[in-house]
Order: sequence, then structure tokens, then C-alpha cells
Amino acid sequence: MTQKPMTKTQLVAAIAESASLDKASANRALEALTEVVTREVSQGGAVTLPGLGKFACRARPERMVRNPSTGEQMKKPADRVAKVTIAKQLKDVINA
Repeated sequence: MTQKPMTKTQLVAAIAESASLDKASANRALEALTEVVTREVSQGGAVTLPGLGKFACRARPERMVRNPSTGEQMKKPADRVAKVTIAKQLKDVINA
């Protein structure tokens, strides 16, 4: 069941074919979408892509972590991470 992930070139070609666009237009659309989602999430917002999922920024508090090679405990400062929640519609398609 494991297969290689789709490359950007393959994704652009699939978008172009599905939307009846040339590859250059599909590439610009993909880059614009990536830019908008990145900008919004990096500013602490969230973006919902209907049928796919929601991209959001989540704050993680300061915490104690352990170095696996030495076993040393250290304090990791608070940071922010991107969180992706998959839409129910996509889950249903995957599990059908």
C-alpha cells in the first residue's frame, strides 16, 4: 500500500489536466496557494481547505525534554508548530 509521494511536477500536471489549464498557470496557482497558507499560518491564523483539512498554528509551552543519546534532561523553550487536521470528507474517502 505504500507508494512514493506525488512530486510537485506531477501535482502541477494533475492540476493542469483536471482544471483544463496550462502547466504554467497551474504552477502559479499552486505557488499562490502555498504562499497564502504559509503567510496566514505563520501569523498565527488558520486556513481551511474544504474537503481536505485545516492548517493552523499551535503554541507549545516550555517543557522538559530528554536527549535520547545521553539521557540528559533539558528545558526546551516555548515554540509554535503547524498543525494539520484532516477533513471528515477526506477521511471518509480514504476509508471507503
